[in-house]
Amino acid sequence: MKNKKGLIFGIVLVIFYIVAWFFIVQQKVEVEETFWALLPSVIAIVLALITKEVYSSLILGVVTGALFWARFQPVDAINHVFSDGIVSVISDSWNVGILVFLVILGMMVQLMNKTGGSLAFGRWATKHIKGEKGAQFATIGLGVLIFIDDYFNCLTVGSVMRPVTDKQKISREKLAYLIDATAAPVCIIAPISSWAAAVAGFVEGENGMSLFLKAIPYNFYALLTILMMVLIVGLKISYGPMKKYEKQALLDEYWKDKDFVGAEDTELPVNHSSRVIDMIIPIILLIGCCTVGMIYTGGFFDGEGVSFIDAFAASDASVGLVLGSATALLITVIYYLLRRVISFEDCMNCLPEGFKQMVPAILILTFAWSLKAMTDNLGAAPYVAGLVAKSAAGLQLFLPAIIFLIAIGLSFATGTSWGTFGILIPIVVNCFQNTDYSLMIIAISACMAGAVCGDHCSPISDTTIMSSAGAECVHINHVSTQLPYALTVAGISFVSYIVAGLTKSVIASLATGIVLLTGVMILLHILNNKKEEAA
Repeated sequence: MKNKKGLIFGIVLVIFYIVAWFFIVQQKVEVEETFWALLPSVIAIVLALITKEVYSSLILGVVTGALFWARFQPVDAINHVFSDGIVSVISDSWNVGILVFLVILGMMVQLMNKTGGSLAFGRWATKHIKGEKGAQFATIGLGVLIFIDDYFNCLTVGSVMRPVTDKQKISREKLAYLIDATAAPVCIIAPISSWAAAVAGFVEGENGMSLFLKAIPYNFYALLTILMMVLIVGLKISYGPMKKYEKQALLDEYWKDKDFVGAEDTELPVNHSSRVIDMIIPIILLIGCCTVGMIYTGGFFDGEGVSFIDAFAASDASVGLVLGSATALLITVIYYLLRRVISFEDCMNCLPEGFKQMVPAILILTFAWSLKAMTDNLGAAPYVAGLVAKSAAGLQLFLPAIIFLIAIGLSFATGTSWGTFGILIPIVVNCFQNTDYSLMIIAISACMAGAVCGDHCSPISDTTIMSSAGAECVHINHVSTQLPYALTVAGISFVSYIVAGLTKSVIASLATGIVLLTGVMILLHILNNKKEEAA
């Protein structure tokens, strides 16, 4: 069946290229600043939805853009893909800085895992954290603290908190949800993170980091997801398939003869000489050094009276994150060697291993940047700007909610937020850059929120898979139990984006989301209590 679908898909794609060749070459249709300029991005989106694979989709989008630009001259198209596409984007100073930051981040993650500081924290937490609520709030707190990267979050929180939550008979499904809900949703509202750097890298013609900071209050899915975790733990709410596993976890049978997948992949090395501080110090160093690096590039130390906020908004994220992360990495290596929790040889071996962890992210960024370069050369920006200027004002006000839904679908199908950012954010910027700045911020937030929501729900998402493995939970159980929770927040976020588009007020739209979510959770709490009393 898969081979048959693949054959049909290939035939349709070939027919498309034949039709495009006929119009562009034979009929001499103009491509620049027309609908044809959008087709490379459209193709990437459609292919991603059909194939559920982001790499090939982005590559075909790049190739399509090059073929259109070269009017189907193969040699010129190939040269355009590399000289004006891949080589151009990875030689750009801003892009190189983002890639270097990702590599250093991977090295830091590998070092912190290798030394066993995370397990030391787990041993400490088992002794000091008491009660079911205490264990869950500690899991949320640790997840929020580790906001630098979602991969690091999933691995660390799962390994550290699993013994603690097991002791309190909290189901592995609930642990997996808490891990997943404090991974991407937290990273996407953290200015000092790999996600912030990636989003800023997709914005051209504007200060990417400044836009990211202004978009945080409108990132309703991320903010409401955090609120939801607090409410379901504080009010002891369970619904959907999660309720069944929460009840089973109270019985001894739940913990017997259970085959939790992924334990071997995520188990951190045991180092009895490690201490809690071996995990805390590198994280503090990374956060502190990156903050200093950011405000340094924003002129905070130039002696011209620039405030902290203004310096952060005016910072060069690419350079600042590289300076800060490199400094943190150097100090961390020296600290670990002085502590003798890792040998120099093992320390150096962590560097290439950390690089390998970031290869998928680097590939997505490279192809997404290249796709953007192709559409820019075709004049997509002025064409889209012209369309928006002619469109009805009323429709524009509903675009954030529509963009939110599109981002959910694309991210859910592909399993990646970053690929969704690369495809949608440049289009959003082109739509609103010269028309409505406030609406552009809301729309970018909707794009980021929708991408995270789709990633959160997707069974093929790397963070969803890693959350299952980190909690040692059967993956399909995690997907089925998490989906009702994620969809609840998604529905309320959709309403909030409608309000945001109409009012352009962060207070009104965020307050709407908070009130709706709190009301829904209180109602579920009351219904649960009535069912328990009736039983």
